[in-house]
Amino acid sequence: MSATRQRPFRRLPYATVALLSAGVLVAGCTSNTPEESSSGGGGNQAASDNDEAGDTVTIGFSAPAADHGWMAGITEAARAEAEGYEDVELVVAEGTNDVSTQISQVETFINDGVDAIVLLPFDGAAMTPVALQAMEAGIPVINVDREFDSPFAARTTILGDNYGMGVSAGTYICEQLGDTPDAVVAEIAGIDSLPLTQDRSQGFADALAECGLNVDNRVAADFTVEGGEEAASNLLQAAPQIDAIWNHDDDQGVGVLAAIESAGRDEFFMVGGAGSANAMRSIQEGDSVLQATVIYPSTQAADGVRLARLIAQDKALSDLVEVEIPRQIVLNAPVVTADNVDQYIDTAFES
Repeated sequence: MSATRQRPFRRLPYATVALLSAGVLVAGCTSNTPEESSSGGGGNQAASDNDEAGDTVTIGFSAPAADHGWMAGITEAARAEAEGYEDVELVVAEGTNDVSTQISQVETFINDGVDAIVLLPFDGAAMTPVALQAMEAGIPVINVDREFDSPFAARTTILGDNYGMGVSAGTYICEQLGDTPDAVVAEIAGIDSLPLTQDRSQGFADALAECGLNVDNRVAADFTVEGGEEAASNLLQAAPQIDAIWNHDDDQGVGVLAAIESAGRDEFFMVGGAGSANAMRSIQEGDSVLQATVIYPSTQAADGVRLARLIAQDKALSDLVEVEIPRQIVLNAPVVTADNVDQYIDTAFES
């Protein structure tokens, strides 16, 4: 992340800014219907044929094992996206958390001469050398979610916004509690050693600071149901009064909600993270303290498949004047509430 970040709360909301940029990707990949322009000039007003079938492209796909609802959603979305194109052949390697195995998978893609590789690395640093090999062999690599160590290892990188998740969660809590300067805010993080967790926590703290709040109680879990339940139990014992909780991950949130129910606590509201379908259903039903969740898209690899197809077919995003696919795309981290949940639940993953 950049060392200089905007202070989000009193300016245009961070999620709104991100939504504008993410909208370019969505429209660029999907909006190819000719439209009559009222513009007086400038830019490319020609209709795009991006979705029309072209030369068949073979795309290799590798991701970690589906041992988490979000990760399972990643691979499912990639498969579903490829099935929507008659000119895409997606070769899916078996999910693995073994770096050596994933390296071998990419080497196989290189030897087979695929047209592009969509790669969500188990470890971005460890996968950098083999990604460089693919690029040097003329095979574009689309890096998903976990960045490589070298900018030369990927043609383009598509990322969720971890810092933005924290900003969105903190901004939402500020909106609910901003007039309560003594409000007690708690945080249930993921794995503290991971940069993504550090980014989420930093964004959360920065957003809260804009309305005079801070994190009063914080625990870390491990992105599992069991870890979430244990961490939440410890938090609730340590904090007799809480006004709001942000839980980083909806998978571990299953355990968090179980601990809250077991403790009989309901004086606070909770914001989740990642955007699972079961969390969204709970928000719809209004049957728990869970009031909102912040999206970390499980559709990143699906967008990676779309980008790989466009790159292999020498196409660009249709709504950009630029004739090349961007080097990096950071997706939005919107807050999902009862008011807008219908907009997001169809693409949510199951915990």
